Amino acid sequence: MMLIPTHHFRDIERKPEYLQPEKCVPPPYPGPAGTMWFIRDGCGIACAIVTWFLVLYAEFVVLFVMLIPSRDYVYSIINGILFNLLAFLALASHCRAMLTDPGAVPKGNATKEFIESLQLKPGQVVYKCPKCCSIKPDRAHHCSVCKRCIRKMDHHCPWVNNCVGENNQKYFVLFTMYIALISLHALIMVGFHFLHCFEEDWTKCSYFSPPTTVILLILLCFEGLLFLIFTSVMFGTQVHSICTDETGIERLKRKHQPREHRGSWKTVKETFGGNFSLNWFNPFSGPCHPELLNDGDWVRQAASMSDNTEATEEQVEGRKDEESVEVTDE
Repeated sequence: MMLIPTHHFRDIERKPEYLQPEKCVPPPYPGPAGTMWFIRDGCGIACAIVTWFLVLYAEFVVLFVMLIPSRDYVYSIINGILFNLLAFLALASHCRAMLTDPGAVPKGNATKEFIESLQLKPGQVVYKCPKCCSIKPDRAHHCSVCKRCIRKMDHHCPWVNNCVGENNQKYFVLFTMYIALISLHALIMVGFHFLHCFEEDWTKCSYFSPPTTVILLILLCFEGLLFLIFTSVMFGTQVHSICTDETGIERLKRKHQPREHRGSWKTVKETFGGNFSLNWFNPFSGPCHPELLNDGDWVRQAASMSDNTEATEEQVEGRKDEESVEVTDE
């Protein structure tokens, strides 16, 4: 008996009737390629709005409390340009992470006609998600919020109101990095501003009254410290996942089943868009992936990889519910 490969945590059945293709109905109006992706989730939309509000609040305090009232114009101009550039890149990365299809598998394609068109060999195994009625490739997992199976799904993040998957992981990494940088930059400026106000008259270091200035700076300091810690941890986790070629769900599911990491420089380059360059840090430049396969090709490829996979009934039963596992960075 051979062990199931680490990535094959999904429903496995040798019997074709398990797919129940007659119960699968394709979407009546499939969206055209390139259609904007947006998840209609109340919690996710609220979190995304809060994210933008907090960045704009930091922008307001930095500009109108610390930089514009400053008499050191060189200091104000340099820090203003730097902070605004980082804030713009952070919000652009957030939009790309939120509005990019993370790698959704075609929904409702487990129809009888489609399965017959694959012309699979006897003994080959195909995997079907019973929740969205789709035949999915290797390393795809179902998200209960997006209601779709996502290729190389790492987790669902409410702060970007989207899953982090194959197509948008770069944007999520850039978002966490730029938020961490503007948080650190804001904390440094708050420290210098407090020192300046203690040395000077508080009425001359801000357009607002001293109590209002102190409250605004303390709130910014608390926000900056909180998000610096949070986004730095997320950034490190994502970089580790990319370098080891292991998503958050895969890491959670293997638990006590050690796996040899197959990460490589090639994986990093595919995620960030080619050889190292400034485009790695550009949220308007996408990742690069191998030549895209059509529905039939990637299903045949996944089935071929499963030719030699064997599992006992106990292993199958024990893993039937694992596809519904959801990881959030709450």
